[in-house]
Amino acid sequence: MPGRPEVPDRTIGDGSPLARVRALCLALPGTEERTSHGEATWFAGGRRAFVMAADRHHDDRVAIWAAAPDSVQEALVAEDPDRWLRPPYVGHRGWVGAWLDVEDVDWDRVEQVVEDAWRCVAPKRLVAQHDAAGPAGA
Repeated sequence: MPGRPEVPDRTIGDGSPLARVRALCLALPGTEERTSHGEATWFAGGRRAFVMAADRHHDDRVAIWAAAPDSVQEALVAEDPDRWLRPPYVGHRGWVGAWLDVEDVDWDRVEQVVEDAWRCVAPKRLVAQHDAAGPAGA
């Protein structure tokens, strides 16, 4: 339609880094995926967002933004600013961003960031359920 800016395709492709993040998020109890601000966003207990996709949302890069415990954002960004960022809008609340378009994503660390984000906002009953299940939902 003339006069309307082109909206980028925000579909998460199979095998993409965001598909891998989706799987990590949805493996956590009580997680729901909904679109928020035009991006895939994962909510704990249906109430609070804990990870947001940033698929070329503000630039030509792919990242996630995740809730983080106190001082984690500062530590990760200081350690490796080519992999971690202070995201717009939520960075002032301590959220941390992870670039997913780098050559060698540290998936072990991303997995920990996702779980920590979930723990920051999940209801206590879901955290207890997850902890009782043990590693890998055993």
